[in-house]
Amino acid sequence: MPPFRMLLTRSAWPVCVMACALGLLPALTAAQTGQPPTRLTKVTLQLQWVTQSQFAGYYAAVDKGFYQDEGLEVAIKVGAVEIIPQQVVASGSADFGIAWLPKVLAWREQGAPLVNIAQVLQRSGTLEIAWKDAGITTPADWRGKKVGTWGYGQEPELFAAMRKVGIDPNDPKHVTIVQQPFAMALFLQRQVDAAQAMIYNEYAQVLEAVNPQTGQLYQPEDLHVIDFNEVGTAMLQDGVFVREDWLTAPQHRDTAVRFLRASFKGWIFCRDHFEACIDIVLQHGPTLGKGHMTWMLNEINALIWPSPRGLGIMDAKAFAQTAQIAQQYQIIKRPPDTGTYRTDLAQQALEELHRQGLESQGLGFKKRPVQITTGGE
Repeated sequence: MPPFRMLLTRSAWPVCVMACALGLLPALTAAQTGQPPTRLTKVTLQLQWVTQSQFAGYYAAVDKGFYQDEGLEVAIKVGAVEIIPQQVVASGSADFGIAWLPKVLAWREQGAPLVNIAQVLQRSGTLEIAWKDAGITTPADWRGKKVGTWGYGQEPELFAAMRKVGIDPNDPKHVTIVQQPFAMALFLQRQVDAAQAMIYNEYAQVLEAVNPQTGQLYQPEDLHVIDFNEVGTAMLQDGVFVREDWLTAPQHRDTAVRFLRASFKGWIFCRDHFEACIDIVLQHGPTLGKGHMTWMLNEINALIWPSPRGLGIMDAKAFAQTAQIAQQYQIIKRPPDTGTYRTDLAQQALEELHRQGLESQGLGFKKRPVQITTGGE
């Protein structure tokens, strides 16, 4: 932050407002001036999927006024199958986007000037699950089985795990790869031996289903779970990205810092005020019920916290692993360039939060016990 901004007092506020209005200074926040913002900068955030607890921190930042405190008016655009956040941001139809890191890498390599400015999820949420009686306890046990994946660039973690144990995913003599829909019907009907599932979504959908043989919900003991974080082929997922050329303007860099600061504050709120955060998500009309949103937030929190380097700061080792696997499976053809991500904006956001007394590492975080409900209601 430039020194002159630290010297502004309330008596200087009218002058600052005039200068900000003329574009000479970035807009100051309520926390920095002691006054409410006189104007709001409008920005848009493009999600990669529908309203759900996966994006709870951003909804909390809206509802708790964290964005407004930073002088921002944030419009959140939900995603859908046909919506590609990278395309939306690259075209200028949104200022910020949320997407899995490999997808951002691919678009950048193809010429879209996208840059990751905050890596919110520190771990992968992707699993491959199997029924306990299928005898699949390790990746090597996929050999000769029907193994499901969604595809669409979401299979590299699985394929990399296969190759580590000598299974060629392209060889039907090794394994049968089944294109599964974005639901768990094939798995529940036992049409595949193993299925791809996000720990915060599809895995819970299985546990929320009734076992027709017992009339009770399926239990974790009915399943065996392979976690790609443990296998060593995990790739980074939800991160915040923008257009690199957009950041060339000083006022946009300032906007990015303010956006990250408020968003981080939203995620800290969802960590520390769990039930209140779920209520906020429900007010925005998710397609699934309270039970499912509760499970999802608990697991999303566990993918964020702890963040030993600070919330949103990229782990260079995890980035390197993601990039290596992305190149191995031809998501990208070359190693990413050094400008693919930056941490300075997130670091600036965290510095102010630390001054406000907020804790951004979550080193003491523990998941909550969550009651599974039928159908996620």
